[in-house]
Amino acid sequence: WPSAAPGTPSWSDPGGPERRRTPTAPIGRSVSVVGLVLVAHSEDLVRGLAAMIGQAAPAVPVAGAGGLGGGRLGTNGLAVAGALRRVLAAAAGDGVLVLLDLGSASLALDVALDELDPAARGLVRVTEAPFVEGAVLAAVASSGGADLGAVAAAAERAGTMPKLPRD
Repeated sequence: WPSAAPGTPSWSDPGGPERRRTPTAPIGRSVSVVGLVLVAHSEDLVRGLAAMIGQAAPAVPVAGAGGLGGGRLGTNGLAVAGALRRVLAAAAGDGVLVLLDLGSASLALDVALDELDPAARGLVRVTEAPFVEGAVLAAVASSGGADLGAVAAAAERAGTMPKLPRD
């Protein structure tokens, strides 16, 4: 997939966001596969997290936009818009959950959302979930057929999960 703007990296799953495994469902019923868009200030962070998601939930469409040209830190609204379009197409109406690494990434997301038509914007949900844990939990929920609301709820539960054992 080409970058949204010259010199601005935009990364997507090397298998292509259209890669979807159909989870087991009764005949005649389709199963949701909500996609994920990762927005970060670092291209390396996006690549690493997308690779982690690819291992945990390979059927989930994921794309990200991170960093600026030349390896600089930052976000780019046009790159985010490109990632959203790719995952919206791959999710085929099931919706997209957006995760942000830092609060200022929301500025690039605002630009990206303005680039989408109202119907597409209606399929996008943004969460304040922790970036890494939230993305992994969201991907696992999506791979199990959860709808957009349940995928967002799974991501947001990451904010209250302990990382260390409790006595």
